[in-house]
Amino acid sequence: MTYNNILETIGHTPLIRLNKITKGLSPKVYAKCEGFNPGQSGKDRIAIHMIEDAEQRGLLKPGGTLVEATSGNTGFSLAMLAAVKGYKCVLTVTSKVSKSKIDMLEAMGADVIVCPKEAKPEDPRSYYRVAERKAREIPNALYVNQNFNLENSRAHYLTTGPEIWQQTEGEITHLVASAGTGGTLSGTAQYLKEQNPNIKIIGVDAYGSALKKYHETGEYDVNEIYSYQIEGTGKNIIPANCNFELVDKFVKVTDKESAFRTRELARLEGIMAGYSSGAGVQALLQIQHELSASDVVVLIFPDHGSKYLGKVFNDEWMRQQGFMPDVDSEKGELVPAPSFSVTF
Repeated sequence: MTYNNILETIGHTPLIRLNKITKGLSPKVYAKCEGFNPGQSGKDRIAIHMIEDAEQRGLLKPGGTLVEATSGNTGFSLAMLAAVKGYKCVLTVTSKVSKSKIDMLEAMGADVIVCPKEAKPEDPRSYYRVAERKAREIPNALYVNQNFNLENSRAHYLTTGPEIWQQTEGEITHLVASAGTGGTLSGTAQYLKEQNPNIKIIGVDAYGSALKKYHETGEYDVNEIYSYQIEGTGKNIIPANCNFELVDKFVKVTDKESAFRTRELARLEGIMAGYSSGAGVQALLQIQHELSASDVVVLIFPDHGSKYLGKVFNDEWMRQQGFMPDVDSEKGELVPAPSFSVTF
C-alpha cells in the first residue's frame, strides 16, 4: 500500500496484550499503543481533525500560522501537519517539557517558546496566555486551543473509540486513560459508552492536578495544584474537553511510581512508551482489586518512549528527582509500594 503523504498513515494503531508487567492480575489487559502513529502519539488524530475542521469553516487560510500551548505531543503533530500543508507553527511549552521534545519540535520547523512551569494559568507568562497573545499578534494565525476546542474529543469519538471496540470485538469492560486535555479520555469513552453503557471509564490523574477533586466535588481547588513531572497527565485548569459525566472514577498516581512503570514496560514488555503510559499502568495496579478474570481492560498508551530519553529513561534525571535510591542495584526494579502487590 502506498500513501500520498505522512498524514494518511494516522490512526489504526495496534492493541497489544500486556503479559509480564501485569503478572498476577486476573483480567486480560491490552495497551492501545498510540506511539505507532507517524508523529509517535495519539495527538496526530486531533491535530489533523481540528485543522481540517478549521479549514472547512474558513478559520484558517493558506500560508497561515498554527499557534498552540502544548506539553509537546500536540505541538509535534501540528508541526508535522504544518510542514505537509504549508503552514507556519508557533508553540508554547512549559519548562518541564524535556529537551528532547523541544529538539524534535524545532527539527520539524516549529518556533518554540519555553514558559515557566510554575506560572499559574492566568499569569501573562503562562504558556496558555503566551499562546493567546501570539495568536492575536500574528496575522492569519489560528489558536488551536486543544483544551477548549471540542473537535479534540470529537476526533477520538470518530477514531480511537471505534478502533478499540472493533479490536476487542466489543468485549472491553474497562478503559484506563490519562486525562490531560480530556479529549482522548472523553471522546473514546463517549463512543464506548454508546456501545455498552456498562463499560467502566477510569481517568488517570497526577498528584498536583485539579481534575480528580473536581470530578468528585465539582470544586476547582487551587490547593490541589502544584508542580509535578508527569507530562500529558493532569491539568491545572478544567478543560472543556474533559466530560466528567463519562468518567466513573479518577485514580491519582505519583511521579516516581509512574516513572518506574514506564521503565518496566520497556524492560518487561519490550514496549518503549512515554511517561503517561507508565502512569496508566500504575493506575491499573492500584485498582486491581476491583477487577475480575472476566474483565478486558484497555490502557491507552499516548506516546512513544523515544520522547523521554532525557527524562524517565535517563538515570541521572531519575537521581535528580530522588527516584533512584529505591531501585534494586542488581535488577533495576522498583520496590513495590505497600498499597499494592505485584509479582515480577
